[in-house]
Amino acid sequence: MDSRIRLKVLGISYSQIQNGAYALILAQANGPYRIPVVIGAAEAQSIAMKMEGLTPPRPMTHDLFVSFAHAFGVKLKEVFIYKFEDGIFSSELTFADDDRTVTLDSRTSDAIAIAMRTGAPIYTTPEILDETGFVMEVREEESETEADDDTETGPGEPRLENYAVEELERTLARHIEREEYEQAAKVAEILNRKRGNSLGDADSLTH
Repeated sequence: MDSRIRLKVLGISYSQIQNGAYALILAQANGPYRIPVVIGAAEAQSIAMKMEGLTPPRPMTHDLFVSFAHAFGVKLKEVFIYKFEDGIFSSELTFADDDRTVTLDSRTSDAIAIAMRTGAPIYTTPEILDETGFVMEVREEESETEADDDTETGPGEPRLENYAVEELERTLARHIEREEYEQAAKVAEILNRKRGNSLGDADSLTH
């Protein structure tokens, strides 16, 4: 157990890849390695909402799961990504109450979304890190350029980056009301940068 590697959520690529999947980037907590995990659109929206601190008008599935567990005094102790086989990560959720501890199998995307809502630690093995990890070097100028490219709303339409703060706030509220969480996360990120949010550097890594 002591040899396990702790991970943290670094960001999500909003660039859609085949079959409507997205890339969740997990980072070695005290090291340079990154692990990409392919996840579905619904899970990407759920994770992005939590990363941006957005509250949906109605609880999402992962929010409901956490509320249900808390209502019965059950706590998520940790997430453990224990296997990588045929391109798929396998994970376990360890729950505990006053009487017992239970470990359940889970899709990694669901496990991460739940862990983000409870503050539970995320771990993997050194072997998985060696097999799937990579070192990512991102230059600040390139990140800013990519951020600008991602904010293009369509041919002939203005970039969200060029919107005023008030218009971004209205756009954000509109997306949340419609439960368009992926778009809401994009707008919230730009809005934070506009406001001089201190998390701007971290936000640039979500592209």
